[in-house]
Amino acid sequence: MRSTILSRTRRWLGASALALLVGAGGVGSALILTGQAANAQMQNAAQIVVPQASVQQGFADLVDAVKPAVVSILVEAESPSRTIQRGGRDFNFEFNFPDLPEDHPFRDFFDQFGGPNGPGAPGGQNAPRHFMAAGSGFIISQDGYIVTNNHVVEDATKVTVVFEDGSEQVAEIVGTDQRTDLAVLKIEGQDLPFVTFENEPSRVGDWVVAVGNPFGLGGTVTVGVISGAGRDIGGSNYGDFLQIDAAVNTGNSGGPAFNTNGEVVGVNTAIYSPNGGNVGIAFAIPAHTVKQIVDQLINDGTVTRGYLGVSIQDVSKDIADSVGLSNARGAIVREPTEDGPAGAAGVKSGDIILKVDGEQIDDALDLSRTIASKAPDSTVDLTIWRDGAETSIQVQLQQLDEAAVAATPDQPVPPQALPEAATALGMTLVPNGDGSGGLLVQNVDGDSAAAQRGFATGDVILEVDNKPVAEPADFDAAVQAVQDRGLNTVLIKVARDGEARFVGLPIGDTE
Repeated sequence: MRSTILSRTRRWLGASALALLVGAGGVGSALILTGQAANAQMQNAAQIVVPQASVQQGFADLVDAVKPAVVSILVEAESPSRTIQRGGRDFNFEFNFPDLPEDHPFRDFFDQFGGPNGPGAPGGQNAPRHFMAAGSGFIISQDGYIVTNNHVVEDATKVTVVFEDGSEQVAEIVGTDQRTDLAVLKIEGQDLPFVTFENEPSRVGDWVVAVGNPFGLGGTVTVGVISGAGRDIGGSNYGDFLQIDAAVNTGNSGGPAFNTNGEVVGVNTAIYSPNGGNVGIAFAIPAHTVKQIVDQLINDGTVTRGYLGVSIQDVSKDIADSVGLSNARGAIVREPTEDGPAGAAGVKSGDIILKVDGEQIDDALDLSRTIASKAPDSTVDLTIWRDGAETSIQVQLQQLDEAAVAATPDQPVPPQALPEAATALGMTLVPNGDGSGGLLVQNVDGDSAAAQRGFATGDVILEVDNKPVAEPADFDAAVQAVQDRGLNTVLIKVARDGEARFVGLPIGDTE
């Protein structure tokens, strides 16, 4: 599995990052409660009476049943070191192996998988062009379709599947999806052992059993519970990960996490660790996402997604207060994309998308996931908050162009300040001298609410209360209009380095 460093600060645009890191860990074990333990009865006196639980020792029967369908994935690839591009971030394989004596029995094993003296060691001498990596996977059909992670097989020149009995077979890559980090392989065979996905989503607190190939130790079993759901981790475009505390390590990537019925609840993908070791926080792609992506990869070899054509951000409490929205929810539109379907349908900058086809949208990531799950050319009904009221707009989606989304944005033109500055809400403002309009922030009072909300010298204020501003007087007039409506927060559209965002700025008493 891949690794990176946990971001300790939120990005300027409001996106939070979590690291994907795989280190060393151990094998967990636990007891399982069955029977009626979860069906506690509420009595009239509010006393909870829990029926006596039937306790089964261990998960051996479950493991014996599912292990034949879990495989190890051996990958041959080009280049002595491997960098994975995903979501605009770099994920580098890092191995923290101990310094072992030359005659130690594990020395060859660790060297094989990229240890300090291994063929893929950073800065190593005479590093060969080819290297090998190991991951996990599982068979989902009797005719040989296998699910694993995209990052396990990305850039592979040869993929070999190793079965529980040690036999091997070269696999074909049917299709991969970088955005969800999933891949489908195909091997030859009939009546192969296979496992299925859960139909009913597991809940936080349910048992999970992870089976995989950590550090090349195939058939390793670890046990834990689902610690959380709907997690957003850095490097993922669509989030929605299960958090589990079963030990997941390097080589577990692409392996399954099972429920107690032997159904796959998720595909193990990453862990967070501040020290390179397993600390009990692992992430798995949930079954409902895996099924949707895998079906498309098997049928078409690729994944298509709906495209709305907007740049968006989360709605903070300040933003909600500035537009009269009772709860901080939904996704605010920074800009409709040029020639995109949303703009053509009438969606404007400053609109807050609250629902899609009647389903509530919690934040920007939720909107991205929801639209991506829709078919291209389908029509969606958007519930939008605009001018203090809800309105509905129908948009016919297009197909997401992955190459266009990944394109580098245009570099901004450095703004030039003009004289005649004015001070408002703790900021020194001047007309923007680069010809693009707006007000340039020349200075920010460190004790002001503007500084606390992230305004900085060089920012360009484009709109105040959804009205363009070009002079300091425009700013003052817009703020006064907000106060006249009885609001204490003003919505400001501000740009930095060519990227625009919305900020709700408390105004209080103005001079």
